[in-house]
Amino acid sequence: MSLVNIINVTVLDNPTAFTNPFQFEVTFECLQELGDDLEWKIIYVGNAEDSTGDQVLEEVMVGPVSIGINRFVLQADAPNPRTISNPDLIGVTVVLITCSYMDNKFVQIGYYVNNEYTE
Repeated sequence: MSLVNIINVTVLDNPTAFTNPFQFEVTFECLQELGDDLEWKIIYVGNAEDSTGDQVLEEVMVGPVSIGINRFVLQADAPNPRTISNPDLIGVTVVLITCSYMDNKFVQIGYYVNNEYTE
């Protein structure tokens, strides 16, 4: 049985421009007191075939976590386009949200992102 259950993740400010921050409202349930904080990350996948282009956009510790329903907004600056190859700037990629407890990742949530030109 898991001590932390993700109830909902809402993508805020969607759709948005490539240069705008990512914002996610995360709702989770904690069933027992935790001895340490939860580590949340937002990772932008620069290239599906090469993880060296992945960018950790945000890394934040959340805690102490109280028993019951918890909610917070996880926000990160936009990815740095200079570290993404030109063919990978436009098109579909992935943004990952991960959560770890005591350096053990226990959840990974992925969202497809479609980057396109605007007029």
